[in-house]
Amino acid sequence: MIKVLLVDDHEMVRLGVSSYLEIQEDIQVVGEASNGLMGYHLALELRPDIILMDLVMDTMDGIEATQKILAEWPQAKIIIVTSFLDDEKVYPALEAGAISYILKTSSAQEIASAIRSTYQGESVMQEEVTQKILDRDLEESQYQLHDDLTSREREVLELVAKGYSNQAIADELFITLKTVKTHVSNILSKLEVDDRTQATIYAFQHRLVD
Repeated sequence: MIKVLLVDDHEMVRLGVSSYLEIQEDIQVVGEASNGLMGYHLALELRPDIILMDLVMDTMDGIEATQKILAEWPQAKIIIVTSFLDDEKVYPALEAGAISYILKTSSAQEIASAIRSTYQGESVMQEEVTQKILDRDLEESQYQLHDDLTSREREVLELVAKGYSNQAIADELFITLKTVKTHVSNILSKLEVDDRTQATIYAFQHRLVD
């Protein structure tokens, strides 16, 4: 039997979720809390298998409650169940240690499924959350790549993207041809691309060209 603690400041939400979970043969709701502080105390007292945690609550929000619970009980498995998809909620909640993150628009069956999967140690993410994480990881990776470019290398890359030859770049920037070749070689290495064409595509994809 999977023991579940509900932490949500809306009584109707708790009632709805609890009513559905109680008819599941393998899930038992062992406690309910209307704010993060109460949830924190009940979590340590009851030691449930799964904690369904809302984010925005009075007294103590879900992120702080998650942090405090895991600080004293690292084995706790917490599922965030919320209406929020903004960066200020998603990333802090996951960084606090929540295993899964689903939306309140999820069906009762989806919530029950998330409980079972999280109980087995799997991370369950709403599709929109997964995409948000992938997008941020991609943005960070891309930022790191061209952030390594010097201001001169950025100038050279912009001219490469505009179709300038090495000699034309040398003339435009008043530097030697050898220096241009060195810059181009460094650019390809830092952007992890094989040739000028790929560098050009990268520059346009990341709006490095005016």
